[in-house]
Amino acid sequence: MTTRTQPDAPGTAIDQATPWDTRYEFKAIGLLTIGYGLLGLDRFIINPLFPVMQKDLGLDYQDMGLISASLALAWGTSALFSGGLADRLGCKRVLVPALLAFSLLVATSGMAVGLMSLLLIRALMGLAEGAYTPASVVATVAASKPSRVGLNVGIQQMAQPLVGLGLGPLIAIGLLKVLPSWHWVFAVVGIPGLALAVLMVRVLRDDAPTPTAAAVHAPESRSPGAREALRYPSVFVAGLCMVCYLGGLITLATFLPSYLTDHLGLPLDTMGVVMAGQGLGSLVGMVVVPAFSDRAGRKPALIAALVVGVVALGLFIFTGPEPVLLFMLLFIALGSTSGAIAITLGPLTSGAVPATLAASATGVVVGMGEILGGALAPALAGWAAKHAGIAIIPQLGLAALLAGLALVLLGVREPGVKPRPTTGMSTGPGL
Repeated sequence: MTTRTQPDAPGTAIDQATPWDTRYEFKAIGLLTIGYGLLGLDRFIINPLFPVMQKDLGLDYQDMGLISASLALAWGTSALFSGGLADRLGCKRVLVPALLAFSLLVATSGMAVGLMSLLLIRALMGLAEGAYTPASVVATVAASKPSRVGLNVGIQQMAQPLVGLGLGPLIAIGLLKVLPSWHWVFAVVGIPGLALAVLMVRVLRDDAPTPTAAAVHAPESRSPGAREALRYPSVFVAGLCMVCYLGGLITLATFLPSYLTDHLGLPLDTMGVVMAGQGLGSLVGMVVVPAFSDRAGRKPALIAALVVGVVALGLFIFTGPEPVLLFMLLFIALGSTSGAIAITLGPLTSGAVPATLAASATGVVVGMGEILGGALAPALAGWAAKHAGIAIIPQLGLAALLAGLALVLLGVREPGVKPRPTTGMSTGPGL
């Protein structure tokens, strides 16, 4: 087994000639991918269950928006601060406790008896999942050979929508058929995370911040933290892009089950199959798009993915109760969007800052995206659906993707220029 050494920039002679611990890379990326998949399952399992929960707990569309927003708001707030914590303590010391916490908390979601208890439980889950996210992304970058950073981050990132949005509806509906009630579904899906935490303790290395491939030539920063990361205008621009991506994705993931059943009249089983298109599309998009960006460049890949997503979602709006076509369009639209998320959250953000700020910068981008896109967007969408009808949901998702495309075209530039911090937060030139 080879010895893990400090990575250099992708494509250099060092990158190709220096021995690399591929065995550890494979094991670490595998565990981190499974962990991100369980995070997605725990987060999104509530969406396909909502039509059943709605009747039992007396909830409406606006309540569902608030439930989704409470988790996202806590997630974003936690990510803003936990990124700096991971930079200081190392990713492993943040990952394992966070995984244990959100696995236990999802199990308690089944004990909710009304709106207020759901809001509290999901907010606590968001705190744990927000701490897990930046640490897991940076741990993936650190464990990856430089020439595979985009590919590995894409593999890790695709697990959340694949398991949460793709397999989640099928798992939820399947468990509903064999368990006494929806309460038990939450208890069951929390179990795998506890076992994974044990494996992470045994396999993942005790890490300290080391230069990543994408940021090896960046100047060293003074101290980790969100404020220091925001001195780099590129981080702020990436955060705005994430607001648009997550605003569209979370709004669609939250309300499309109700859109398909209430507006298009699809039965629960058929709805679950159609909704699986989100996750299966993300399986492809989150691997193919970032891997494509390793060769074609980050910005060209972002533009291509978002254009494809906009076209597919536009066609989705005008599609009636045709499950196969709905599945295909959702597959394309959400897969493209998820690919853009993986690029922005991984190599684009890591490449914008010094290595000692990688987790801090990732936390800022996640925090902005979750607070404004993941929390505010579904809350407003729930209000809009309650007053204007559930049919407005795909239109809101399309508007968010169009805004993201405009930001990429105008504010993002290809990484590679030596990043320079500013004296304060700026919204100047993009990535």
